[in-house]
Amino acid sequence: MLRRNMVLLCGICALGMALGGCGKASPLDAKNPVTIDVWTYYNGDQLTAFDGLVGEFNETVGKEEGIIVKGYSQGSVNDLETNVLAAVKGEVGADEIPNIFAAYADTAYAVDQMGQVVDLKDYLTEDEIAAYIDSYAKEGDFSGNGEMKIFPTAKSTEILVLNKTDWDVFAAETGASYGDLADMDGLVETAKRYYEWTDAKTPDVPDDGKALFGRDAMANYMLIGSRQMGTEIFRVSEGKMSLDFGKETVRSLWDAYYVPFVKGYFAATGRFRSDDIKTGNIIAFVGSSSGISFLPEEVNISDTESYPIEVEVLPCPKFAGEDADYAVQQGAGMVVTKGSEAEVYASVEFLKWFTADERNMKFSVNSGYLPVTKTANDITAIRNCGAAISPNMDKMLSVAVDTVNGNRMYTTKAFETGTKARNILEYAMADRAAADRETVVSRLASGMGLDEAAADFVSDEYFDAWYEETLSQLQAFEN
Repeated sequence: MLRRNMVLLCGICALGMALGGCGKASPLDAKNPVTIDVWTYYNGDQLTAFDGLVGEFNETVGKEEGIIVKGYSQGSVNDLETNVLAAVKGEVGADEIPNIFAAYADTAYAVDQMGQVVDLKDYLTEDEIAAYIDSYAKEGDFSGNGEMKIFPTAKSTEILVLNKTDWDVFAAETGASYGDLADMDGLVETAKRYYEWTDAKTPDVPDDGKALFGRDAMANYMLIGSRQMGTEIFRVSEGKMSLDFGKETVRSLWDAYYVPFVKGYFAATGRFRSDDIKTGNIIAFVGSSSGISFLPEEVNISDTESYPIEVEVLPCPKFAGEDADYAVQQGAGMVVTKGSEAEVYASVEFLKWFTADERNMKFSVNSGYLPVTKTANDITAIRNCGAAISPNMDKMLSVAVDTVNGNRMYTTKAFETGTKARNILEYAMADRAAADRETVVSRLASGMGLDEAAADFVSDEYFDAWYEETLSQLQAFEN
């Protein structure tokens, strides 16, 4: 009877393994540990937080199971992508392929097409996969068949950051409120009011108003803004992209960014908009929640003059529509590359340990990223996780967690030319706006009024020409 029951149990477990219910048996040997190399793009606080957890793992679970994890920062995201692809291609001078590397979907997809990515669903139970936020777990399902080729480890979304100190002065004199910044129409109108309010401070100098707003990641603006208006620019199925670049939707995007930019209501001067907050060129911007640790604590008017500021964090302004509950999902996950059974198993064990609620919440607090499991993505749980939380970090996490829990999170599916296509969205409107704003400023300096100086650029004909040019560029990536 005992033998019969054991046979039955093994059969049930074998079936469970096939269904993702029992996972894999451990091939590890604590006496002969396996070494796992992890490549990231983390720097600063993010790298410090990651390295601290790697050390903790190696001293505890890693020592018990026979796993040694070594983390290596490759610099920037672009540097990491370049080095990973060089390793996979076996280029001269390239390092060996890492066991794990951080990647966005397009890079993961490219490496997967080279046959080097492990499908992690074979190493996780259904319950383990279900613990992660659904859209995070599905990001690496390139085939649409339920595969999991990106392990969610640290995510982010976008937030609206406000220089509350200067905003409060503006609001007190004009009656502006945070509610005015909830949607794109309100943001544009408020930016116009701010420009006119600051312009009026110097009545002897016409048209010298200041910009209220800027934004990082224009591709996010184009993709999420379109999605909120019911359009998906890049429709991807099984790695093939079809384009939906509807003119009416794109015109709404143009009117809510390009037009206020050339009129001086929006601006982008520094490398990032947090730089523009620091120099006082703007007082509000949309950027990644993971950039919270880079926010300035003061505005530098000159090399010798500055003043402290308080920061407020608000939800991103949205386009009105039936699909307005879309929000951007970003942040790289981890990709496990093919290797020995022990290497792959050890890689997954580390990633599961790393994303356990308590550790993932502490990593979030220390790095600015968001937790990836459903139970950890809770502001009360985060505040009670035992990690010290700065006021700005607390504000960011509160808004970002609510964003994830209250919206449909969206990121484009991967396709072969995804990075190049996304770059068109990143620069086509932003670069044109910056160049044309320079012309407007030159015209203002020559004595033209704002309406006359900007007239050429806000016409239907000008938009039509830009639209056709950009449409043609994007159509080259359809397949």
